[in-house]
Amino acid sequence: MKIQWKKLLFFIAVPLVVGAISGFISMSGMEEFKALIKPPLSPPPILFPIVWSILFILMGIASYLVYTSEKSDKVSVALVFYAIQLIFNFFWSIIFFNGQAYLFAFIWLVVLWLLILITTILFYQISKPAGYLMVPYLIWVAFAGYLNFAIYLLN
Repeated sequence: MKIQWKKLLFFIAVPLVVGAISGFISMSGMEEFKALIKPPLSPPPILFPIVWSILFILMGIASYLVYTSEKSDKVSVALVFYAIQLIFNFFWSIIFFNGQAYLFAFIWLVVLWLLILITTILFYQISKPAGYLMVPYLIWVAFAGYLNFAIYLLN
């Protein structure tokens, strides 16, 4: 399979831009976040943008693999779920950081995790590598769920 570089870069750019806009909007809530009691295993703040950038790149590659696959009958459904989970991802940080609605953010995150799971399964059915590329994202959001719920309980 020949790589279509313009399409690949577009598919990588989409989640990176969504994440960057969400991060920019939620930046105003960071001061309050710094004052919160954090649970054990909380990573240093510098780790979050690094991990999210890597995850967004992996998601972009995965969505490109699905888009360019030969299984056109399943691609549209998979990409719709991908778009929905990306929208949920976008709003989670705004709910959590700006809204400081930690319990609601956790519930939102559970729905996001389920959407990611469905997307991962659909991607895997179309392209095994695309499905595998989504697994780190699924694991990280599960970890984020632990952090989110613990912050709710501790604060």
